[in-house]
Amino acid sequence: MNSNVKSILCASLLVIFCNVVHAEIAVIVNLANTDAIKKESIASLYLAKTRTFPGGKNAIPLDRPEGSPIRVEFISKVIEKDESQMKSYWSRLIFTGQGVPPKALESDAEVKEMVARNPDAIGFIDAGAVDSTVKVVATF
Repeated sequence: MNSNVKSILCASLLVIFCNVVHAEIAVIVNLANTDAIKKESIASLYLAKTRTFPGGKNAIPLDRPEGSPIRVEFISKVIEKDESQMKSYWSRLIFTGQGVPPKALESDAEVKEMVARNPDAIGFIDAGAVDSTVKVVATF
């Protein structure tokens, strides 16, 4: 293989790898949800500081499994914490009886299905998995 072909192949793999590592995260809600939701409101929901959308309707945040790449990125970008800080945060809330962490769903498809069925749900998925069954309120 000549050096030009190797260089092109390496560059292509690097572009693909970077796109996978830095995939955009879409925060999604049910199509019936009309609230404008800012980053601060999303963070408050995922930290159990509030239990309602800005318009006052009940909110049910859906999480992803601890350690999953999308959750690590979401926590970093939206909540501005890392996994260990989040674990510590929830341990304190659980211990004091002040909250329970959001239910964790395994896949984008599961989150999307739950959000599409429940007008109170909010979740986050890879932006590439968004379709017409849900509404994107923010991307990170």
